Amino acid sequence: MGIEDIVNQGKEFLEQNKEKISEALKSDQAEDVSDNVLDAAADFVKKVAPDSIDEHVDNVRNAADDAIGSNNK
Repeated sequence: MGIEDIVNQGKEFLEQNKEKISEALKSDQAEDVSDNVLDAAADFVKKVAPDSIDEHVDNVRNAADDAIGSNNK
């Protein structure tokens, strides 16, 4: 089995499970996990970067949060 076969199997799996994957990404559990990851990443960047970019970091964090989970926060 070559790399092309593996890629094709992956594509086929994604196509067959597109609806389930979409539901999982929009779930409350995905929202909780993504909030924790995004908060930790934003806090880290704010600690090592100049304070002048904090607002930009928050905007990027919020945009990523909008794309994942149920946005129940």
